[in-house]
Amino acid sequence: METSQTEPVAATPPASANAGSLGRRLVIATLLFCLIFTLFTVAVRTWSAWNANLATMTGELTLIDQVFQRTLSKAIWEMDRESLQTQLDSVSQVAPVGQVELRILRAGREPEVLEQHRGDQASSTLAPSLQRELVYEPYAGASEVVGKLTLMGDERVLWQRLAGEVASIVVTQIIQSLLLAGLIMWMFNSSVTVHVQAIARHLSQLSPANLRQTLRLERATTRRDELSLLEAGVNDLQDKLSAYLERQKQDELDLAAHRDRLAELVEERTVELREANSRLEELSRSDPLTGLANRRHFDELKEIEFRRAQRLGQPLSVLMCDVDFFKLYNDTYGHALGDECLQTVASTLKQVFARAGELSARIGGEEFAVLLPGSDAGQAHKAAERLRQAMAAHAVPHRSSQAAEHVTLSIGVAQYESATIASFDQLLQRADQALYRAKSLGRNRIAD
Repeated sequence: METSQTEPVAATPPASANAGSLGRRLVIATLLFCLIFTLFTVAVRTWSAWNANLATMTGELTLIDQVFQRTLSKAIWEMDRESLQTQLDSVSQVAPVGQVELRILRAGREPEVLEQHRGDQASSTLAPSLQRELVYEPYAGASEVVGKLTLMGDERVLWQRLAGEVASIVVTQIIQSLLLAGLIMWMFNSSVTVHVQAIARHLSQLSPANLRQTLRLERATTRRDELSLLEAGVNDLQDKLSAYLERQKQDELDLAAHRDRLAELVEERTVELREANSRLEELSRSDPLTGLANRRHFDELKEIEFRRAQRLGQPLSVLMCDVDFFKLYNDTYGHALGDECLQTVASTLKQVFARAGELSARIGGEEFAVLLPGSDAGQAHKAAERLRQAMAAHAVPHRSSQAAEHVTLSIGVAQYESATIASFDQLLQRADQALYRAKSLGRNRIAD
């Protein structure tokens, strides 16, 4: 009796020594892509940096104009040649300025032109320029154009800034490209090449007796590389591993579903925590009764605005407000109506001081403070009068008040003066002293 014997399937011949390496082709393609991407990114970022430098220089010229406009106008009006020349020298020495031109306008005369250049700086067609009329107010309500100021940027500064940024951009892009290429090469070698070769060597030793179908990759048959070795090994072991791979795929799908659900839960908890932190931060900076900023928030912003006023020479004013005879109001109407009264005062403050930068805060029981950046004493006094009238318009009854038949405010006004005030606490003390004068004069009034 003859016995049949299954003949072993011939093993796939190994790749020849001169076969092309898939890893080497991937490295070359990655380096070429990184080179093209680097050149394109450097060009785009250089163009963006140039536009950003133009915008920055324009902003600097605008700030310089704001700083020197008033003093130049005053020097022209008073015909103070020494002061005018000093101001022009100061403007021309500022880093972004390449050329300064001042046209002095006087009735019945030809305009007088004064120019200042930075060294041998010539007129630039690339650097931005700024032209402003110089207006002087000899007295309130009157204004007169006394000259025209033209500021032209220093093109050399633009190129110097751009050179530094371009060097940083090039270095950054080269490092990123090299890291990307290195990462791709490392991932391919560690995740594909090494493991595929190990699997191929292992599978080449197995018997193909239980294989049911052959794996065919849609690729050129002339290529002999790592994937060819993988194809031969999978054809040797595919039937044995098919059921296991199906179970593994299902397990991976289940794991992915659980992982996605876990990610959603984490995201939901993160959002809730972020919202809770935001609410906590808001509560820590606002007064719970009135909704205005509390003393802590006021103390944080007052120093910022005070340093800005010192640095830029901008006006800064403070109002100190007090509800007249508030203790008598509480004694007469009760604390519940007293809280409503304070809320009415707070809503009036929010309505009157709604401009950007203005801050109203409750700093005591019935005391409120208002921070007015960019406002001088006259503007602050007008704003305080609007507040007093708005409060009177509410006509909240107060029969125990000795100032009026309704709830009124006493307001103290103080303006920052660099010559006499060295800290914000001194400015706040002046406002408090002005408030005391308003009370001593009969309340329901404004005092400076």
